[in-house]
Amino acid sequence: MTALVVLVVLVVGLRAWSTNLYAITPGNATNVAPLVSVKGLGTDPHRDRIMLVDVYLQPLSHLQYLYMKLFESHVEFVTASQLLEPGIPTSQLLAQGFLQMSDSQTAAKVAALRALGWKVPARASGAVITGVVDNTPASRAGLSVGDEITAVNGRAVTSQCSLVGSLEHVAPNTKLTLTVEPGKFSATGVLTRGRAVAIGITTATSPNASSATDCAQFPTAGPSWLGIAPEDGVAYTLPGSITLNTANIGGPSAGLAMTLTLIDTLSRGSLTGGHVIATTGTIDPQGNVGAIGGAAEKTIAVEKAGAHYFFVPQGDYAAAKSTASASLHVIGVSSLSQVLADLRKIGGAAPVPYSAPTKPKFPLSTA
Repeated sequence: MTALVVLVVLVVGLRAWSTNLYAITPGNATNVAPLVSVKGLGTDPHRDRIMLVDVYLQPLSHLQYLYMKLFESHVEFVTASQLLEPGIPTSQLLAQGFLQMSDSQTAAKVAALRALGWKVPARASGAVITGVVDNTPASRAGLSVGDEITAVNGRAVTSQCSLVGSLEHVAPNTKLTLTVEPGKFSATGVLTRGRAVAIGITTATSPNASSATDCAQFPTAGPSWLGIAPEDGVAYTLPGSITLNTANIGGPSAGLAMTLTLIDTLSRGSLTGGHVIATTGTIDPQGNVGAIGGAAEKTIAVEKAGAHYFFVPQGDYAAAKSTASASLHVIGVSSLSQVLADLRKIGGAAPVPYSAPTKPKFPLSTA
């Protein structure tokens, strides 16, 4: 009886005792075409089956870790430090994933339209917050993931480097007024921004004074610190209204799949030659394909979905190839143009837009 009690207490304790680990396990392969809605541009009634692939990410207790370690074969373990920048709490993971998906959708729209010959104007709009460090001026001021800073003390901020420059000569413990367009995520991950508001904030001493930055014009950070991780805010003027319904899916790795689906939707013929394909990989507005995580686990999901071809970033090719069966063709890629060329090799049509690209006319939708 005593041994049983000890075992029960041990199991309960292990279940409740959280770790710093997360598990990445196979998710789903989802056909993107039904998620796309287009207004103002011609579309092809025939839609190829192009699938985005996701994985499940879950925090682990010690009991869950032991179980997965012993009994599950297709699982990758990562630490919180691999998922987040230093000082940013895990409570922001969900919002960060939704922001990455929002950015990925925008990049997919721009890359697809540009691949079809459209000129898509861009405008630098501010510095978007991707993370807020705990117990810092930013957290105390109520700033959050998705907010966009557009000015400091009335001086325009157009990018993350512009924000760094506005703080270059600001002493710690200085009161500033930020102009912020608040970002808000719906329960399913849709980002909307409200009207600009003024937010007072008092700077703190930077924990890494004179640390290096990614800004050529401001190679080192100033003495003050807000406690945020920023990215460039960019507004694009699109020649129509394009909506992608990726409810409850976060992260940037569906970028390539969304781009190809939009090209297929907006052009004549079959982009894939009738083949069922799956893809994973980030996309940027210039059409560059970037690496992702969980390639092996995504390959399992692709196999279950019955895809014939799986396009993956070149850096993830080895992991995907080592997991794939002989019937799945894994193709490593680094750019959208390379993917389109590879699709033509397997019978896909060169994309010809339904709506002929024209010079932008204002006003147009901005995303």
